[in-house]
Amino acid sequence: MISDYRCFFCFVRAFEKLLEKENISNKAKSSFTHDMLSLYQKNQDKLTSPEFAREIHILLRGYTHNNDPYKEAKKKYNDLALKMWPDLNKLILRSKDPFDTALRLAIAGNIIDFAANDKFNLQETIDRVMISEFAIDHSKELKRRLEKARTVLYLGDNAGEIVFDKLFIKTIKHPEVIYVVRGAPIINDATMEDAECVGMNNAAKVISNEYDAPSTILHKSGKTLQNCFKEADLIISKGQGNLEGLVQLNNDRVFFLLMVKCDVMAEFLKVKKESFVVYNTHA
Repeated sequence: MISDYRCFFCFVRAFEKLLEKENISNKAKSSFTHDMLSLYQKNQDKLTSPEFAREIHILLRGYTHNNDPYKEAKKKYNDLALKMWPDLNKLILRSKDPFDTALRLAIAGNIIDFAANDKFNLQETIDRVMISEFAIDHSKELKRRLEKARTVLYLGDNAGEIVFDKLFIKTIKHPEVIYVVRGAPIINDATMEDAECVGMNNAAKVISNEYDAPSTILHKSGKTLQNCFKEADLIISKGQGNLEGLVQLNNDRVFFLLMVKCDVMAEFLKVKKESFVVYNTHA
């Protein structure tokens, strides 16, 4: 369920910023705020945080008629990450352990998350991840399982970050990787449009989860994803939202890769905020 009262205040801050960008009246903003609070009161014991985020965005669209308020931001960070590709690829190729370097970069890309914070320093995060110890480090087990897996399901998270995922997928050179994007725009999460923009189909088969929550809610996703999830030998899950949607499954095939961006998640994982994590519930 909505795991912590602090999650609600995080939503409030995020939507306050969105409302200021939209050309709607103060009366409409006030009405939306009232409706948002009512939605929370009715659903705090029924929905997870990502499911609640989806419902608020649906509510907001009714006021703004803007189906993709983060469209420009997504393009900006896709373009920025693509410009960084040559240098990042050289960093991987010249490193003593390309797998470890590419994995760290994939996790660093998770900082591009407008649900958590719209102000962040991508280069600083990259620099820090290269010299940091993982707060939870199941990376050796991930590598071992990747070498044995016949099929890999890779659950993407955000635009921009998707380029870092592509670098990692290119580095591991696994022949059967399926990359999953959201079914429709939600926050700055990656969709088919983003996958096409960064050429992800050159690294993996790309499918949609056919749902628009900022997470992987398996029972609400399309049959294609459900079948791929069931059949995959290994599942890589990017970001906090996907963790919130899947961790309760306690599935030993799932490895969660993320940067911990809030106190609630830090307490749940028993790590420090802003730490980097490679986590498997059975490792």
